Order: sequence, then C-alpha cells, then structure tokens
Amino acid sequence: MGKKSLKLNWDYLKDLWQGIISAKKWILAYVVFILVPVTIMLASYYQRSSEILEQEVTRSMQQTLRQAGMNLTYKLDHILDISNSVFMNKEMYTSLLPQSTISEQLEQMKSLRNLADTVQTNTDIQRFRIFVDPSRLYAGDRINLLPMSMLEKRPWYKDIMDAGGGMVWTGVYRENYLDMEEKDVFSVGRVLRNPLQYGEILGVLMLDISNQVLKEVMSGVNLSAVYSPYIVDKEGKLIYALEAPANVSGGEYTGGDLPEEIMHTVLQTDEGIVKRSNGRENVYVMFASIESTGWKLLAEVSQSEIAHRAVAQNQFTSIATVVAITVLFLVLVFVLLTFTIQGLTKRIQVVLKMMRKEGVGWLEEYRHAPEGDFRLLERSVDQLIRKVNNLMEETYQAKVLEREAQLKALQAQINPHFLYNTLDMINWSAIAHHAEDTSQMIEALAQYFRLSLNKGKDHVSVADELNLAQVYLEIQQNRFPSTFSFHIEAQPGLEGYLIPKLTLQPLVENALLHGIRKAKDKRGSIRIAAKLEQDTLLLSVTDDGIGMEEETARKLLLLPRPDMRADGSGSSYGLYNVNERIRIFAGEQYGLSIETIPGQGTTIYVRVKAIGPQEQ
Repeated sequence: MGKKSLKLNWDYLKDLWQGIISAKKWILAYVVFILVPVTIMLASYYQRSSEILEQEVTRSMQQTLRQAGMNLTYKLDHILDISNSVFMNKEMYTSLLPQSTISEQLEQMKSLRNLADTVQTNTDIQRFRIFVDPSRLYAGDRINLLPMSMLEKRPWYKDIMDAGGGMVWTGVYRENYLDMEEKDVFSVGRVLRNPLQYGEILGVLMLDISNQVLKEVMSGVNLSAVYSPYIVDKEGKLIYALEAPANVSGGEYTGGDLPEEIMHTVLQTDEGIVKRSNGRENVYVMFASIESTGWKLLAEVSQSEIAHRAVAQNQFTSIATVVAITVLFLVLVFVLLTFTIQGLTKRIQVVLKMMRKEGVGWLEEYRHAPEGDFRLLERSVDQLIRKVNNLMEETYQAKVLEREAQLKALQAQINPHFLYNTLDMINWSAIAHHAEDTSQMIEALAQYFRLSLNKGKDHVSVADELNLAQVYLEIQQNRFPSTFSFHIEAQPGLEGYLIPKLTLQPLVENALLHGIRKAKDKRGSIRIAAKLEQDTLLLSVTDDGIGMEEETARKLLLLPRPDMRADGSGSSYGLYNVNERIRIFAGEQYGLSIETIPGQGTTIYVRVKAIGPQEQ
C-alpha cells in the first residue's frame, strides 16, 4: 500500500514537472507582459500616492497652524480693543493730570484703581499697570500704579517711547508682582500724553497678559514629537516656545534655531512652508502670521514624521492593497500552472467560471478569441488588474474629499468664538458708556449662548443646565419686569451629574409663556427643584399659572407638534422633543410626567437615570 501511494505521488510530481516545462512559454509571457509591467505600475502608483498623501498631510498641518494663528489673533485683537477702550477713557487722563493737594491725588488714585479693577475683570488680563512720574503720590501704590523709573530698566522702554502712542508688544518675561507670586506674562504698552499739552507725557499704560493665553492655543498644535512650536517677533527674536511634552526626555525636544536665510523668508511672508536640513534629514518649517502683533507662529516637522502620519492614515488601505495584489498574483500563477497541465481548453473554462463567481464574468462580452485560446486568460487578468487599480484610485479620491470636508468643519468652529468676542466688545462699549443695564443683558446673553452651545456637546452637567435656566429667567425678567419671580433649589452633590442639553429651558419657557403670561394678571412664580432618589435624578418645574386639561397634557407627551400654527404659536411646548431625548439618553422607563390643575398651575417632572461624568 505504501509503495503504491509513493508511486502515485511520484507520478503526480512527474506530470506536474512536465506540465511546467510544456507551459514555460506561457509562464515567460506572463512574467514579461503581465507581472513585471503591473509590478512597475503598482510601485509607481504607490510612490505617487504616498507623495500626494504626504502633501495632503502637510497641508492639513499648515491648516492647523493657520487655525492656531487665527485663534491667537482673535485673543490679541480682544486685548487691543481693551487697550483702545482704556486709551480713550477721559476719566483716566483727568486722574493723571498733575494735582497740587494730597486729597486730590488720593481721589485720582481711587479713580485709577477703579479703572484697573474694571479692566482686570477680563480673565485674559493678568494686571493693569500705569507707570507715572515718581513725584506723584500714587506712584507708591506699586500694584496698579508704579513709578516710571521701574519701566526705564526694561529693554522695551525705548521702543514704547519711540512708538509715540502706538502699541508695542513685549515677549514673555517673568514679572514679580508685589501682591502675588512671580508670573510669566507678556505685555502691550503705549505712551499716554496730556490731551491739553500733547508734548507732555503723563505715563505709560501696560496691560499684562498671562502666558497661558499663548500656551492654551499652542498646546493644540501637536504636529511633532521632536520640535516645539514657538513664536518670534518682527525681528525674528524668540517670544515664546511651548515646553517639551512629558514623553520627550530633556535635550531632545528642539526648535527655534533657524538659519538666517530661512528666518528672512519667514519674516517677509505671511504664511507658508519652507524646507531646511538639520544634517540628518529634511525638516519642514511651517509658519503663520499673528496679525495683531506682527509675530510669526512656527512649527517644525521632520519629513519622516510626515511620512509616518501619511502611512498611518493610509495604513489599512495600503495593507489591504498589498495583500489583495499578492493573493491575486499567487492565485493567477497557481491557476496558470494548474490549468496548463490539465489542458488549455479546460483551464480557460475554469478561469472564466471563477471570474463569473468573482463578479467579472462580463469580460467575456469584450473577447472574441477562439475557445481554448490561452491569450484570453492574459487579457482577462489584465482587465481585472485595471479594474482593481481604478477602484483603488476611487477610494483614494474619496479619502481626499473626506479630509477636505473635515477641514471645512474645522473652519466652521470659528463662528462661536467670533460671536463671543463680538458680544464681549459690545459689553465693553456699554461699560464705557456707563450703560449698566445693557452690559448686564449682554453678559447674560453671552452666558446663555455659552451654556446652550456647550462646545457642541450633547450632554451637560446639572449645574450648567440649572445655570442656563437661571440666565434665561433673568433675561425674561428684564423683558417682563416685576411680573414673575423664580426660585431654584438643588440638592448638594448633584452638580456633576449629566443630562441631555436643553432639558430644563423648554420647560421653563413653557411655564413662563404658556402658564404665567396667559394668566389674567400675567403674574406668578416659578420654582425649579433637583434632587436624587436612589439611582434616579428627579427635576421639576412648577408654576402657578393657568394650568391645563389632563387630556391636553397627555397629548403634549405623545404628539410631536399638537395644534401647531403657522406663526409658531399654539400649544406646541416642545415637551415631546424633550421627552424623546431623555428616553434615548436614559431608557424607555425615564422621561417627563405632568401634574396640572386648570386655573391653579402645572408641575412638570423630569426623571433621568443618574449618570456621573466618569460613567459617560
């Protein structure tokens, strides 16, 4: 039995070898006309694809840097607006004019301190300082009012004086304040002249800004693990450099030492990318302008890091492509050898059958070679590889379009920042004109937008949701003065629990506009409560308005828009939407319930599963 089996195996190998020899011309034709050209084509395509992807990665990094530069420009423009607002303050100049009596100088110091306190309410302003003649009594304040002699020691003193009232930015430096520990700050300064005698200098205004303003923006520029992003001034001097990340040992994290010709190119161009060599490899220097100051934001990325990112982004596609091509070639070679041994006609029929099974049987319609012609296999394989190549190209183009859409979405995020900055500028204008009511309304509206937008998140903390309801009611109290009161009670410890965004605000709006405002005297009160019952978060909104029928209350939770009219009025209170979002967030057993009595008021209960931030 063993000898017979051995003889059969030997005969099989012998027949196989003879088949290979007889098919050597086909194998040679396959290698010369198919395998080699396709390999060269795929290698060229892969190289070109890698180059294009590296270019896309580089452009994406440049867009990130440009975005950071724009964010810094917005922040520093806001500082400049504050400086301009102070610069135009008439009371400040009155308080800086020479006075003969001590009581008058004390009044001046009090006025200047009040101005300093107002400016320092902005979180970006570390300290408001005015440097004056040492002979002034209030020059000894040493907190907001300081002698000019302290400024004369600074390297930027001459630049401020030469600017003649224009604003001069300093680099980041360490300042030792009298009433607090040392801080790393950078400043914008300008000369203050006597409006009655322009040649006389009354002092120098300095606004100190915490270096955290730069650090927060630059921390988002995570382009390299080797090179640190940094900022230089108009002359190429280092203003600020981001510290090395924790995963980089000392001495390895570098950046900021550019050759003179490259630095000249950076200073003369608004934004762009230049390439330099550090002796071991090429490094791309990306830069963008910070228009408010004339500074440049720079980030360096090595070519190997860009290539690594490109490979990482296209890793799955590359591996799948290589594996698919390898398997395809192996299958084709195996099929070619096997079918050659068994006969040309039979081999071609089997190949066509497999192609039909794989979805490319339509190739038969374009071939009119005689049955059994082995060249049909070559042409079919060639068409199959061309189709795979086209599919890979389409996949790549889809990825490029997807990246462009992501960049456009990133640009759209600028709009909330513009809204907040605009409201802040209006608020400062209202303060400057002593319109306190207008200022309060603007601050409340800005806070309402921040809480309601919530940086695009769908879930907020109970504390933020209660704050949003409070801000909404305060705004409405300005709209309907002395017509309603409200009270908020929250059990301690609930601040960190999460609920869907805009859960309470529609209920509060319903209580005010459809409960209290529809009463005969249009007066009433609203009570908001929050507490924890075992693993359920219970919130309630109660009003003493007109109430409603039970059937109406039931429909509000079952129908999306009951009795909705074209002008947006009617009984569509938005409760259905809130109820559905809570059930999606927490489960079918949670949601809204309504207790109401016509003519006496309504209470809406919100039951949500208690979920802490660590569970989200």
